[in-house]
Amino acid sequence: MSAALAEAPFARRKRLRQWYVELVGGNRLGPGAVLCRGGLAMLSLPYGAAVRLRNRMFDYGWLHCDRPPVPVVSIGNLTLGGTGKTPAVEYAARFYQQLHRRIAILSRGYGKAADADINDEGAVLEQNLPDMIHLQGPDRVALAKQAVQANCNLILLDDGFQHRRLARDLDIVVVDSTSPWGHDRMFPRGFLREPPTALARADLVMLTRCDQVEPRDVAAIRRRIQRHAPHVPVVESIHAPVGLIRWPPGDALPGERQPASALERRPVAAFCGIGNPNGFRRTLEQLGADVVAFRAYADHHHYSRRDREDLARWADSLPLDAWVVTTQKDQVKLRTPDLGGRALWALRIALQPTVGRQALDAKLKGVCT
Repeated sequence: MSAALAEAPFARRKRLRQWYVELVGGNRLGPGAVLCRGGLAMLSLPYGAAVRLRNRMFDYGWLHCDRPPVPVVSIGNLTLGGTGKTPAVEYAARFYQQLHRRIAILSRGYGKAADADINDEGAVLEQNLPDMIHLQGPDRVALAKQAVQANCNLILLDDGFQHRRLARDLDIVVVDSTSPWGHDRMFPRGFLREPPTALARADLVMLTRCDQVEPRDVAAIRRRIQRHAPHVPVVESIHAPVGLIRWPPGDALPGERQPASALERRPVAAFCGIGNPNGFRRTLEQLGADVVAFRAYADHHHYSRRDREDLARWADSLPLDAWVVTTQKDQVKLRTPDLGGRALWALRIALQPTVGRQALDAKLKGVCT
């Protein structure tokens, strides 16, 4: 009874989040939904005004920007939720690693558990880029000073487009092609952190998941970006699956790693707690997997013991030939090789530019010259 009561707040939060997503997306109908959307629209007015005022104060120098003595590259976005920033940060980090730069990755650490030193996105980057310094905290100016003191000669600012207190030499904005404009409304009526006109502040715009939408949709997104930022180059990219791994990821035992092609024509039960769960599902389907079951949790979901037990029962009820697959972000929180006696696989992905790679690499290299 007490366990059920303990889980009640999570269940309510999950239902509330789903209700909010459906409401903002226009899927909730009726007079009550219309009134709620109207109320959210009213709340978005002061939020949008505050965002515009803050940006103007930075533009005119009324608010101070701290400039570290080393180059700063920011990778951020316009919307709330998952746009594919983490693979973009990893791409940039590997690029600078090849140029023999000592890199520090700074992020706020949103969604970090109370007993954790780093959030799930940071843990994935730490797992994939173990030779780099990872610092998280709300004061990224202070983190930048720590990075410089640690002899880093390049700073990567993860999710930094809105963090204007720290001056940067390159501003890359990531736009998810499957959900580019956050319902075209400022938060809380929509998912926009800033209006699309803010793209004029960017040095480069990167479209992600371009393979998951029609070419005409990509073209329409490009046209809108060009209206707001006519001189900003636009790069197209995909999230390319690079393989399946079990926990712990460094284990080199036979069978602990599989190619992504192993999912082709295989029944798969998948779950995730990321900003764009549909993007993960589409990636699995593009690999030829037969997704027989799928569970989506809130972004940065913290898996409780009850969640683990529930997932274990769920996995145990699946067809015998089904594989259980999740994301790296979820794997680093669960930290288990099995669920319900079945192997738990995490799909690793990497950013792969498909159009405009030369422009992207030239911009990245330019901050070092």
